[in-house]
Amino acid sequence: MNEIKPFKFSETDDRTLKSVYLIGAGGIGMSALVRFFLAKGKKVAGYDRTPSPITNLLAEEGVDIHFTEDMGLIPEEFLDKNTTLVVYTPAVPSTHKELVFFRENEFTLMKRSQALGLITASSRSICIAGTHGKTTTSAMTAHLLKQSTIDCSAFLGGILKNYNTNLLLSKHSDLVVVEADEYDRSFHALTPYMAVITAVDPDHLDIYGTPQAYRESFEKFTSLIQPDGVLLMKKGLDLTPSLQDGVFVFTYSATDESADFYASNIRIDNGEIIFDFFAPELTLLDVQLGVPVRTNIENGVAAMALAWLNNVTRHELRRAMHSFAGVQRRFDFQIKNDRMVYIDDYAHHPEELKSSIQSVKELFKGRKVTGIFQPHLYSRTKDFATEMASALSLLDRLILLDIYPAREEPIPGVTSALIFNNVTLKDKTLCKKEELLKLLEKEDIDVLVTFGAGDIDRFVEPIRHMLNKKQ
Repeated sequence: MNEIKPFKFSETDDRTLKSVYLIGAGGIGMSALVRFFLAKGKKVAGYDRTPSPITNLLAEEGVDIHFTEDMGLIPEEFLDKNTTLVVYTPAVPSTHKELVFFRENEFTLMKRSQALGLITASSRSICIAGTHGKTTTSAMTAHLLKQSTIDCSAFLGGILKNYNTNLLLSKHSDLVVVEADEYDRSFHALTPYMAVITAVDPDHLDIYGTPQAYRESFEKFTSLIQPDGVLLMKKGLDLTPSLQDGVFVFTYSATDESADFYASNIRIDNGEIIFDFFAPELTLLDVQLGVPVRTNIENGVAAMALAWLNNVTRHELRRAMHSFAGVQRRFDFQIKNDRMVYIDDYAHHPEELKSSIQSVKELFKGRKVTGIFQPHLYSRTKDFATEMASALSLLDRLILLDIYPAREEPIPGVTSALIFNNVTLKDKTLCKKEELLKLLEKEDIDVLVTFGAGDIDRFVEPIRHMLNKKQ
């Protein structure tokens, strides 16, 4: 058995590294690094494009964050290249003034993925990858391990509601759960001890170009799994792993009983989901989902499989699955009563939208479901407008916002109308986000869902406040 060593950042010499400056500090993945370096006693500061709830929290935690590209706003202690590490997100353009300054002055620079890879290199990393499902599966896995005697650290792509953070640190476990992001091939910087692939539906075609190149990137990811490690794949994925010698391969499924790990006897009733979990040498009856959404059955099977392979007991599995409170912005209930339901969800890929809407319709049969969707990226809209329209047509009422551009410049002819014109639903409205609250005030809301990965999250609190007043 391997000697268990505490998770630590030993690869960068602590005697010389005093400060860490992050460009794009408010991103969900970057903010976990911010918190990590703070926990390690480093001085931390950074830039982000706009204030947000995350940047507000980081400021309260002691991080100096500004929102203008201006070298004059960088604190003096971060201007010594011998003691400062600069970490940046690939979403930041190469022309960013501060990034250019650090590069021209020969500071040590790392992409977020490189820093994360370095931090986790000497640990047993459990890396969860996939087009969708990875955030919830990562959070579930971290919670199952954290609530057991095994324990773990974790870098997550969402705020785990049980702990109100996206970073977990352990003082005695060398296991670290990592959400493995495929954007910009970031997950190629990781060295998994165990890896999960939840889905390989094409995405980020602005980076990859073709669906084949996207799949090949996941195949490359599987080649990074350490010898004698584990690959856990969703049953039926169109993927040919490229594995080192001795890597064990398992499959999982929410329904397919030919998989190594699967669910059976699924019961959905009265707002609860209960299922039986089957694994090699284990049958666990009547597992209750803490967040009762059908998609979480599949996520839960994967998380339970990982936990079981790392010696979490059946009692610990059952208790932690029931106590899992979910992830902010992942099917996140804001209001839930007999008169009104409001859910906020990060779904932005067509398959995610379809799955989320189907889950809502299943949970609230016979009720009118209104969806507000903010498309994310011009390139993704151009590539998947038809598929998004098909998923959104499952709603009873659609309010469609303008595209959130994030890192992109506009693409001629690409607007939300590409989606809107293909939605078969008759009850649909195009709306500027500045006019959203005024529109909602006139709406008869039964079940409402906000969808998107842009800044639609800024509307969650105002919408919840307004709906509570209407009840």
